[in-house]
Amino acid sequence: MIDPDIQSQVWSSLPVPAILIDADERIADLNPAAEGFLNNSAKWLTGQPIWDRLAIDAPLEESLARARANGTPLFVNDVDVGTGSRAPLVCNLQIAPLQGSPGWMVMLISPRELAGRMTQSHSVKSAAKSAIGMAEMLAHEIKNPLAGITGAAQLLSMNLGPEDLEFTDLIVAETRRIVKLLEQVEQFGNLSAPERRPVNIHDVLDRARRSALLGFGAHMKIIEDYDPSLPMALGDPDQLLQVVLNLLKNAAEAADPLQGGRIRLHTYFEHSFRLRRADGSGHTLPLQIEIIDDGPGLPPDIKGDIFDPFVSGRENGTGLGLALVSKIISDHDGWIAVDSVPGRTVFRISLPRAPGDPQETT
Repeated sequence: MIDPDIQSQVWSSLPVPAILIDADERIADLNPAAEGFLNNSAKWLTGQPIWDRLAIDAPLEESLARARANGTPLFVNDVDVGTGSRAPLVCNLQIAPLQGSPGWMVMLISPRELAGRMTQSHSVKSAAKSAIGMAEMLAHEIKNPLAGITGAAQLLSMNLGPEDLEFTDLIVAETRRIVKLLEQVEQFGNLSAPERRPVNIHDVLDRARRSALLGFGAHMKIIEDYDPSLPMALGDPDQLLQVVLNLLKNAAEAADPLQGGRIRLHTYFEHSFRLRRADGSGHTLPLQIEIIDDGPGLPPDIKGDIFDPFVSGRENGTGLGLALVSKIISDHDGWIAVDSVPGRTVFRISLPRAPGDPQETT
């Protein structure tokens, strides 16, 4: 008889995504590798229909039903497997019946491209880190002459006729745009560690909502859907405000500027939401914040890399906003995930609760 703890360790240590599917075709459990592959936590995914979370470019229904009925394994090679939050990967699938549980199946997903993509992603991130470091070194030196160029253009404009003013206006506008980009790069590279303390997350959301409605989100309708019993979060209120503002701005800029759109701010408590690591350790992140918009959704080709630096779905976008969001949440020991289809994009943030809360349990 194998010790249950050892069984749990084996499940958590599997290097490939593994998903347990019950007789109703719902996710019963999944290992940390599958959480990463599906870009969501086990708590969130458990109970959801497997084919709502996994898109496989192959007619599996009849073969899977036959394998389930006969209690035999099923092997499918070289199929595209997508998750809705990443571009499809070419994978091999192994689906086997779970002994002692009629109708239950275990699916192992072996991405053929994963190693190559991980190497490529590491190279891209290393290159991005080097680029940011270079920009930090040069930003001060670049911003000084840009200030001089702006001032010179403004002086020139004082002696120009209306027909020539558009040229000096263009110089001023473009230099200011470059300065703003450099400031964003500096901000990304120089972000200090969060000063975490108990914070009312609804206060943060309210500040962000009011700021958005007075500026970039004036054309949007922002709906509050809060859990009034939500306990205090452990976080840096200013950095968390920056996260919410970035996500609201992202949603507002994706919407039609004339027709606008709807953004819903939703909070709730999930006591058993636990972030698990490959070594089996983890910590509880019970405070859930969702920012939901009805915009066009993320471009399919960047869904899997949306939190990487310099990845943007907008023309002239810097690709630093969501990378900054991801960095802040990671520094808070939190979790951020995105689920996006046309008409509904959900950014979900999970945070730890403040210690010493009278409702807190171990």
